[in-house]
Amino acid sequence: MVKIFDKANQLFGSSNQKLFAKENHILALDIGTEFVKALIGKVAKNGDIEIIGVGRYHQELSDMQAGAIADISGVVENCNRALVDAENQAGVSVRTTVIGIAGELVKGMTHTIKIRRKNSSVEIEDTEMAKIVEMAQDRAEQKVKAQLKLELGGKEIDTRMVNSALVSIYIDGYQVNNPIGFTGSEVVVQLYTAFAPMIHIAALERVATLLDLDLLAVAAEPFAVARSIIGDDINSSISAVLMDVGGGTTDIAVINEGGVQGTKMFGIGGRAFTKSIQRELAIKFDEAEQIKITMATEPSGDDEQRASEALDKTCDVWLSGVELALSEFTDVEHLPHKILLCGGGASLEKLLLSIEQTNWYGSLPFTKKPNVAYISPGQVDGVVDSTGQVTDHTYVTAMGLLRVGVDTLQQESAQTRGNPIKAKVDRILRT
Repeated sequence: MVKIFDKANQLFGSSNQKLFAKENHILALDIGTEFVKALIGKVAKNGDIEIIGVGRYHQELSDMQAGAIADISGVVENCNRALVDAENQAGVSVRTTVIGIAGELVKGMTHTIKIRRKNSSVEIEDTEMAKIVEMAQDRAEQKVKAQLKLELGGKEIDTRMVNSALVSIYIDGYQVNNPIGFTGSEVVVQLYTAFAPMIHIAALERVATLLDLDLLAVAAEPFAVARSIIGDDINSSISAVLMDVGGGTTDIAVINEGGVQGTKMFGIGGRAFTKSIQRELAIKFDEAEQIKITMATEPSGDDEQRASEALDKTCDVWLSGVELALSEFTDVEHLPHKILLCGGGASLEKLLLSIEQTNWYGSLPFTKKPNVAYISPGQVDGVVDSTGQVTDHTYVTAMGLLRVGVDTLQQESAQTRGNPIKAKVDRILRT
């Protein structure tokens, strides 16, 4: 087992005293296939977040597999190194953390439930709404388990819900933002839920324990990206397809009129492109990675030409995965024509060009040709960077995890002040 470093000595040396963060600080750990990213955020009273510490550390090939932890000790050491850098910059030690989870077995979907009320003249209260939400979550979990059983050839696995958020509520055909206090005979709720395998969640919990962190929440990473864009505006009308291209997976979220319609993940990311060059040129992985990063759009030598052709083939396979994932959003009449990219794998220029210049979307329900752009840190609602290091789309997922962390803290604060059922319903309605 890897030895966990003494962060007090590493941060400030023996002659200085480590400062422990107060309750208004939160840590986001984005444990990616290629890099661990650690962001320390200072939370204001209005829920806005200031990033005051940033850490980033490269993972070994054997540490992660398709977005999931494969070597706990290796990942712990990498997380610790990123955390030390973030704490050194922030000047505080933060224990309250949110960790992202990804992988092909992480499932997110929107489930619709229709309830006929016995007494339409009675106002809807928190307890009734909580029962409706729980019913929708239970039905979604059964659907996820059936889907996973099919994908795994009949094998059943334990899952846990990691995120839940409202998409829409209709009372007698009239859309409302908050049903509490309304009367009516029929309530229709669309609720997004994300579930992850317990084995993956347990690995993340073990990482947090070994790092002596208090795990506030585990969040599906495409949901975190969606939260980063939607923000806290309950009247948000944003519609977009979000693609987080990591090292091991591509995570897709569809937002329609400010609501998360669903999330999909498939196991093709930046490493697949590197491995295609590695196979074609019969070279080491690190050499192939360097060629991928530095290769110009128009290759010059024979090796570059062969590498370029290998990337083109992998782009075709990746686009097929994108097309298949988007085709499964059958509840959406039309897909948003705005496509927003983030993640380190999205930095590959050929990948961007393949989305912009090919007709991959022809069989999908787009009303017009999609527009493609990167998500910039400045687009993340309510999160600002004071370090000057969060400069591009590769940090968006970690920023989204900070938003999920604030959501969770606000829910817990509401529970300590009063009715926990009301707090639960309020949290779902808000996010």
